[in-house]
Amino acid sequence: MSTDRPGQFPYTRGIHPTMYQGRLWTMRQYAGFGDAGETNRRFKYLLQKGQTGLSCAFDLPTQMGYDSDHAMAAGEVGKVGVAIASVDDMATLLDGLPLGEVSTSMTINATAGTLLAFYAAVARGRGVPTTALRGTIQNDVLKEYIARGTYIYPPRQSMRLITDIFGWCGTEAPQWNTISISGYHIREAGSTAAQEVAFTLADGIAYVEAAAAAGLSVDAFAPRLSFFFNAHNDFLEEIGKYRAARRMWAQIMRDRFGAKDPKSQMLRFHTQTAGSTLTAQQVDNNVVRVTLQALAAVMGGTQSLHTNGKDEALALPTEASARLALRTQQVIAYESGVAAHPDPFGGSHVVEGITDRIEAEAGRLIAEIDALGGMVSAIERGFPQREIQDSAYKAQRAVDSKAAIVVGVNDFVESEPPPEGLLRVDRSVERAQVERLARFRAARDAGAVRDTLDALGHAAAGTENTMPRVLAAVEARATLGEIADTLRAVFGVYQQSVVV
Repeated sequence: MSTDRPGQFPYTRGIHPTMYQGRLWTMRQYAGFGDAGETNRRFKYLLQKGQTGLSCAFDLPTQMGYDSDHAMAAGEVGKVGVAIASVDDMATLLDGLPLGEVSTSMTINATAGTLLAFYAAVARGRGVPTTALRGTIQNDVLKEYIARGTYIYPPRQSMRLITDIFGWCGTEAPQWNTISISGYHIREAGSTAAQEVAFTLADGIAYVEAAAAAGLSVDAFAPRLSFFFNAHNDFLEEIGKYRAARRMWAQIMRDRFGAKDPKSQMLRFHTQTAGSTLTAQQVDNNVVRVTLQALAAVMGGTQSLHTNGKDEALALPTEASARLALRTQQVIAYESGVAAHPDPFGGSHVVEGITDRIEAEAGRLIAEIDALGGMVSAIERGFPQREIQDSAYKAQRAVDSKAAIVVGVNDFVESEPPPEGLLRVDRSVERAQVERLARFRAARDAGAVRDTLDALGHAAAGTENTMPRVLAAVEARATLGEIADTLRAVFGVYQQSVVV
């Protein structure tokens, strides 16, 4: 049973002594759809309604390193996030937003360095130094190989790009969180709570090892590491999960890596409620699910939180559902009273027992990964992928057999018409985006673009940090796809084998 206090090693009960008594978690609602102008309007709407941090979703072409006019982008532009192919798109996305004041999270992985360079270039163009920028890039490519699939380059080359970002931000953007090590998508793919903790922390271990191997001091970069967890349906298990993850990470950083700075030992994390639990049937039930999940995240000590819209099983959230999701956080923060008590379940036999169980189960999985040679080798052998597939299969069998009840899906079913007023992205968005990109290319110095891309290719082929070269290419007005293609030519493209 945990006997430590909030703010004390190993931080089981929270990373701050008073937790939310002094400062609430950041209410960081995820937004991004259509073109940059539409998403900019949604950002301003959410800020006006009381959101305290920005969080941006990008469309699949942006995530996969394709410009909006590439054949692979056809039909996907602006669909699951905003289309960003150029520094001008980023400037539109951030128009009127106080870049030196607001914290911005960008859910981007394989092309994380390019999106960060876009952001930095826009800020510098407005007279805001990169040292003043606050935010996070997800930059967690390992979980893409495990659970999500938006990778480009092979794992070891991707690790090189990640450590280049660590090194560049250490001097140029010291307030920026260089990675958000994500268990969210691992859980969405069907993992258990213990697997989510184990595979997320194992990814974190791999990143720390890679950065140390690149010559970076652990205490120089570890305080800027952050994590991203799911908030699933089992209320008490989720609280125990966050507590176990904090305790395990503190011990890993101190004992395995010799971290001395307490900030290097603290697991700071963002939480998003579980999209996979939302149902297309009886969508109002999703408000209840999201509320319970958000409450678990708060009682588990999250540093920031996104609450899903009730209609997200059917479409992108409307303004009304996004507002209701934000209001859910605000009611928890200002009306429930839970923010006044750090780790309110600390000492509970049930929650302490769950915490211990998850720590033990996750520890066994990490030991198996260590025995395989670490997470990169484990991914190459398909170990975490198989574990998640098995868990997802068991969970679906439980729903099919009614051993697990999903209200409105396999019990308490009602006949109802589909909800009205769902948000759809018009195909005209793609046409307009392609036209803007053509004008962007026509107005630039093609020779300067070519020179900076050549310099990036040379850096990638050697040992030079690639981030300064990416930023130079962005400021010369190279596109996201051109930068990704330059790196593809050097690193190659990863082809994942079938896991059986």
